Amino acid sequence: MDPASPPVQATGRIVNFDDVALSYDGTNPASWQLNFELAAGDALALIGPNGAGKSTILKGLLGLVTKLSGTIEVLGTVPRRAAAGIGYMPQHSDTDPEFPITLRQVVLMGRFRRLGVLRWPGRGDRAAVDRALERVGLADRANVRFGDLSGGQQQRGLLARALVSEPKLLLLDEPFNGLDTQNRQALMRTLRELRADGIGIIVSTHDLELATQVCSHALLMNREQVAYGKVAEVLTSEWVSETFGESDDHHDTHCDHLAHPHPLPEESLR
Repeated sequence: MDPASPPVQATGRIVNFDDVALSYDGTNPASWQLNFELAAGDALALIGPNGAGKSTILKGLLGLVTKLSGTIEVLGTVPRRAAAGIGYMPQHSDTDPEFPITLRQVVLMGRFRRLGVLRWPGRGDRAAVDRALERVGLADRANVRFGDLSGGQQQRGLLARALVSEPKLLLLDEPFNGLDTQNRQALMRTLRELRADGIGIIVSTHDLELATQVCSHALLMNREQVAYGKVAEVLTSEWVSETFGESDDHHDTHCDHLAHPHPLPEESLR
């Protein structure tokens, strides 16, 4: 660990937002009245329609947008100083599908923050890549060109890249968009295993099935916070209707031969 980096918490509260407003331009708020926390081993679903500010919160956790007001604490410090303890999985791959790079090399990119600019990957880094690939069920695809993998395998590979730095907090931006049922189930299984290992997870989604099957807590928002709490308490028909209004984003399909629509499960509406 960089001696200048503060130690990150392995247990207890790892994220706290206290009356936070976030902005892209430093003046106009993009999301506001954000009040929530996350403990190690818990998973928080950020739920709302497209443009609701879910990705803005993820960027706030990474220190990539301006905090206009309130307090943000991540792993016991401010967001930018917590970067070494955070793994991030973007919504889409930033790798050119035609570029001749293997899955193993893509995952190894997740170690670069630890390596710095002067150190070459060593045995420990290669072992970390192997563990990350094993965790997402892609060990047998390690040497396949990344662009030749299926969309679902690429998503799982991006998760491995986020995990290879052995983070305490994992951030995922719409990780299940367009995945077939097999890859959805594999990703959800991995996330549940990560929670059992004490990793905190925050996932941006409008997939309510994901929230009920993987997450302990949910934050409903439409630029401002609508509701926050345990999944069973927050994912009610009343709160969901207030959050989405006329939008049907939470009923998006993934064109099923891929996967069925994922609205709020019927039992959560009672």
